[in-house]
Amino acid sequence: MRRILKFGIPFIIFIIAWVVIAPFLATNLIIEKPLERADAIFVLSGSGTYLERTQKAAELYQNGVAPKIILTNDGEFGSWSKTEQKNPALVELAQKNLLRNGVRAENIEVLEPQVSGTVWEAIAFAEKAKKDDLKKVLIVTSAYHTSRSLRTFEKILAERQVATEIGIVSPPPGIQSPNPRFWWLKPKGWQMVAGEYLKSAVYWLFY
Repeated sequence: MRRILKFGIPFIIFIIAWVVIAPFLATNLIIEKPLERADAIFVLSGSGTYLERTQKAAELYQNGVAPKIILTNDGEFGSWSKTEQKNPALVELAQKNLLRNGVRAENIEVLEPQVSGTVWEAIAFAEKAKKDDLKKVLIVTSAYHTSRSLRTFEKILAERQVATEIGIVSPPPGIQSPNPRFWWLKPKGWQMVAGEYLKSAVYWLFY
């Protein structure tokens, strides 16, 4: 009994503390900086979360926030499509979802070159913003990606002396991103929340 109490009570205390702390760890990653109007909506490539990102972007487009949507391309592919008899590129699936949600094809642009991470998206964005003289751009990404994305984009824009004003928004977690209260109960939650802290540390050290 003493052995059970010795290890059981600290374990129970740890579980209670974790249930309290875990939601804070998730919500701490989420920030918003909305813009009422922008020259473009910039959707970051999101692999398994492209649906929630493009749905949010289409909603903003339909509400008149910006006249065009720019997608980045991370070169990733989706699962096998029986209809198309191939693994479609996620950027193609993102485009199709925008079209399904009322965005006109001529108002969708896929940014070149292909990117392999947030910092490279920011670099490509800075070049695009400078070339096209974009004054205001609203970034759309998943909730747990917002904090690192905004820091990275602001840093790259400042370094390259690009004066574009940027905002950032996300779809609410719980669509394709795990609920902040229960993220730790799912492998995807550890990938998206715990993984984001790891990525933030790497970006702080190297970028």
